[in-house]
Amino acid sequence: MLVEISEAVCDCFDLLKETKSKQVQLVRIQLRVPEYGWTTQKVFHLMNFVVNGLRAIVFRLYKKVFRLRLDVLKMILMDLPGLLFLSTYTLLVLFWAEIYHQARSLPTDRLRPAYYIVNGIIYFIQVVIWICIRLCRCRGAVGVAKTFFSVVSFSAVLGFLIYGGRLFFMLRHFPIDSRGREKKLYEVGCVTGICCSCFLIRCVVVALSAFDKDVNIDVMNYPVANLLYYMVVEIVPSALVLYILRKLPPKRVSHQYQTIT
Repeated sequence: MLVEISEAVCDCFDLLKETKSKQVQLVRIQLRVPEYGWTTQKVFHLMNFVVNGLRAIVFRLYKKVFRLRLDVLKMILMDLPGLLFLSTYTLLVLFWAEIYHQARSLPTDRLRPAYYIVNGIIYFIQVVIWICIRLCRCRGAVGVAKTFFSVVSFSAVLGFLIYGGRLFFMLRHFPIDSRGREKKLYEVGCVTGICCSCFLIRCVVVALSAFDKDVNIDVMNYPVANLLYYMVVEIVPSALVLYILRKLPPKRVSHQYQTIT
């Protein structure tokens, strides 16, 4: 039963990863706008590929992971893809924040450094917690790790609500006949709702697991719970967001006159 469930979860992440490979979305974007370098959209698709690949590997080796003697190593293997998932989807918050600030003629030069700094602090604190768990070997440190991850997930919810909401209401004030208005409203509204839901569910479940042992998800005794949990907080949201954001950026039109021969 455990093997079948873990393989099912692995296959889901493999499907997401392979779908990205078959569409070659990153390559298509690069061919469409090669002059822009590594844009937020390109990094987003690359990080999605990495996250889904890591999750697929972990669940492919699910039984071996939980047979490891070092508990902290188990936590790293299970939590690191979750942190990368958070960094991947908060890229959308950064992207929306840049659009909103540009539309309001606000400075944008501090947004990207702030994203890097915040993510750096999160990973630094998480590494410190893992080191403390390894050295102290106390259950309290595990609870702190889960509480921290819950707080970080809730912060992601706030980020999506603030900038997703701001961008959504800004688009609503555009003229009704504006080109692409309805499509962008749908895109921003759906992605905001999906991401807020998955991060909020993760926040609640992880917070409960920090104080209640019976709510623990990443254990071998509850394979069905593992399947449902990762379906709700990662697999389904990732698939939906990738589908909604599947459109390629418009080609850059040259404004220079070409010589007629």
